[in-house]
Parts: sequence; structure tokens; C-alpha cells
Amino acid sequence: MVEDRREKILLKALELYMIEGYANVSITDLQSALNMGRGTLYYYFKDKDELFQEVVDEFLIKPKQRALDKVKDTATIPEMIEAMLSYLDQLREFRDQVENKNINTSNVVMVMYTAYTRFPELYKKARKMYERELNLWTQVIKNSLRAGAIRGDVPVEITAHMFLHIKDGWDPGRSGAMNFDIFPQQYNYLYDLIKKNV
Repeated sequence: MVEDRREKILLKALELYMIEGYANVSITDLQSALNMGRGTLYYYFKDKDELFQEVVDEFLIKPKQRALDKVKDTATIPEMIEAMLSYLDQLREFRDQVENKNINTSNVVMVMYTAYTRFPELYKKARKMYERELNLWTQVIKNSLRAGAIRGDVPVEITAHMFLHIKDGWDPGRSGAMNFDIFPQQYNYLYDLIKKNV
């Protein structure tokens, strides 16, 4: 029950931050949206800053950490793709749980920009994860080369960056909900381009 209520607060806060922006959402706004007393909100979060940081950590940082934790040192490209798609599936699930289904990339970018400029610890976490993901892409490409699964002339660093930035494929400013269906196609297309012809 306690975890359910906390999750409900985080989800509603995520939605409001995505639509209105952090600076424009007060504890009173959140209370009203949740039909919840101020004391209940403060039971779970000491202030607005703590709530915002928890939202970013819970919905934008931890899902990627969990996905990256699944990737073993011996993994090849298909296993890394699978991990990244599991991360994107978690984001889709969060999006599907909020009432407003038209959250787009601009909304996500706005929240991330606010998080990383206002809260240096969140930026450090995100930066560390970016570097970890890039290193993992580099490693799985090298593993795939050793396994003979991809062409020998594939530039490892460039290809790692290309895979890493597929998630940037959302179109900021595009109206309507984010389209998650494009990501499997993009990952698999890029992989097909570098596969060894058998």
C-alpha cells in the first residue's frame, strides 16, 4: 500500500513535470491532481526538489541502469540490442501509465535538461551511464568481430556511437505521443548493415 501510493505520486509528478515543467508545478498542484493531503506528500518526500530528483531517478536513470546491468562482458550486438529494447519498453510502460498520452520528446528533454542543470548529482549519474553504455557498445562490437558475426572493416568507435544514438531518434517538437516501434527497426537495420555476408 505504501509503495503503491509512492508510485502513484511519482507517476503523477512525472506527468505534470513533462507537461508543465518543473518550475511550474507546485506541491499544491500535485496535491490537487492526486486529491491527496499535503501531509501525505510530505510523508514520502521532504520537498519539491527531492520529489523531482526521485522522479528523474526512478523513470529516466534506474531503468537504463537495470538494462545495462543485464549485459555480460561476453555479450554480442544482439544481446545489447535486447537490453536497450527492454529499457525502451520500460519507458513505454511509464508513458502508458500516465493519463496524458501525448507526451513527446520535447517534454522528456525539458525534464532532463532541468534535472541535469539544477541537480549536479543527477548529471553525474547520467554522464556515468552514458559512458558506460558507450563502453558496452564498443565491447559488444569487438566481441561480435571476434565471433566473426560482423564484417572486419567495421569501425568500432563510430559504430558504437551510431548504436548509442539510435535512442535520439525521437523527433523533438513532434506533436503526438512518442513512437517506440521505430527502435527495433533501427537497431536491427544498423546491425544488418554490418553483418558478415554468409
